[in-house]
Amino acid sequence: GGPTLKGIELAVAEWNEMGKGYTVELNVQDDAVNGVYNPEQGASNANTLVADEEVVGMVGPFNSSVARAIIPITNEFGLSQCSPANTATDLTKEGSEVYRPQNPDQRNYFRVATPDDIQGPAGAAYAYNDLEKRAALVIDDTTAFGVGVADTFEAEFEELGGTIVDRVGNDYAVNTSFSAILTAAGTEFDVVYFGGTQTLGGGQLRRDMGAADLLDIALVGPDGITDLADAGGEGAFLTLAGPENGANVHGTVAGIHDIPDPEAFAEAYGEANNGESPGAYSALAYACTQVLLQAIDANIGEAADLAGLRAAVREDIFAGEPWETVLGTINFDPNGDSSQKFISFY
Repeated sequence: GGPTLKGIELAVAEWNEMGKGYTVELNVQDDAVNGVYNPEQGASNANTLVADEEVVGMVGPFNSSVARAIIPITNEFGLSQCSPANTATDLTKEGSEVYRPQNPDQRNYFRVATPDDIQGPAGAAYAYNDLEKRAALVIDDTTAFGVGVADTFEAEFEELGGTIVDRVGNDYAVNTSFSAILTAAGTEFDVVYFGGTQTLGGGQLRRDMGAADLLDIALVGPDGITDLADAGGEGAFLTLAGPENGANVHGTVAGIHDIPDPEAFAEAYGEANNGESPGAYSALAYACTQVLLQAIDANIGEAADLAGLRAAVREDIFAGEPWETVLGTINFDPNGDSSQKFISFY
């Protein structure tokens, strides 16, 4: 989440430097409790934001499970909400109606991330075609995100001709060791797919694979394990897995890596953040912020008040018009999904 927030901060700082005649300020809320994303905290944060009339747009949240708790609140109050990282299919597609109980015909949530009905199958195609694996042990972290992306991986892997040796759901709050799961699967698998995040078992799974002398077996996972953070960072995959277990791990990110001008973005990001490199979702968060800022700018002169501006921003974004972003030119379909659907592999 940290590098994602820094992408938002960079976009706002650069916007304010343009001297638009008004100042954009950030109201930053943290969805994590004890280092793990928490839907209840996310809902509390959303209530704080919608109650503030000066909040006319939102970037976030980072995790799909939190989004499920937030969208009903932001939808009720008509607050435009752009996620740079949510990938759960039901947030925009079939099933999304349950998150709009107050305004079923009004969309407010949109995203620049590519959904799991693309991410999971892309991971399967990568495992089968690029890594040439044929027998998969599939483990999910029992969250909506983890189960969803693992389901679509499993279906595509079998469609391609692969075999699912076993499918296991592991609640990391109950079981923090994967040793028994690995032992029960036997020796017939040549790849492990983990649907989930590193903090809910992805890192420990690879550590346990190392302890079981299974590092020659590839671990493949979604953006939940692809944090790109070096070992030593709190909560980083390599910290949790152990850097000695980091090789032969393959992950996806549900967005474009090869943005039109990566050097310029990395330079600006580094200058603002003591030489740091952007995270996997920094540019996507920057793009979400760009869209909201452009919508604010297009409507701020016409809106009668802040409530009117909030409504106009939402309507503008769902009008289907193109937006110029660091990711390239994008627009959003009536469901809130971006026209740009890339999966990047690491």
